[in-house]
Amino acid sequence: MIRRLLLALAVAAVLATALPARAQTTEVAGVKYDNSLSLGGATLQLNGAGVRYKLVIKVYTAGLYIAPKAPTTEAVLANTGPRRMHIVMLRDIDANELGKLFIKGIEQNTTREEFAKAIPGTIRLGELFAEKKHLKAGESFSVDWLPGTGTVILVNGKATGEPIKEPEFFSSLMKIWLGKSPADYLLKDALLGVSR
Repeated sequence: MIRRLLLALAVAAVLATALPARAQTTEVAGVKYDNSLSLGGATLQLNGAGVRYKLVIKVYTAGLYIAPKAPTTEAVLANTGPRRMHIVMLRDIDANELGKLFIKGIEQNTTREEFAKAIPGTIRLGELFAEKKHLKAGESFSVDWLPGTGTVILVNGKATGEPIKEPEFFSSLMKIWLGKSPADYLLKDALLGVSR
């Protein structure tokens, strides 16, 4: 009896090591995104990740972290917990130009009232990109929403000044990728975990 039990345990151990380990990351265009991360005391899941194309050129990858996962723009925006959009550049780009494109994306995806409430944060975002001047391939930035703190922008993992307090700013910024006129429709689907 003991011999059979030991044999069964040995077989189970061999099978367990033979099975492929569950992936801890998701790879997009050579960039690895952790499938989960800790932010603001919560464990967030990678909702989706994809590539931003301009014509046929890969510009950057983006990954959206949230808990629980959200399959629609409305669900992402309604979530009140911590959230992160993480972007990794795939090519060198003028940061000032990228900042202008982000501001244009906010304008195209928000109402006049929403845009007015997001103006202080939008100005800060424009200043941040103007100061950075260039983003090189491989560099990254994150936009974090932390309840009670606001929007924290990190460049290459380092916070860039004081948090932006207005909650409208984070929602407006998310609409660049998830709004009615997103920067890239395929990227929007990828961030929401929608497969085509």
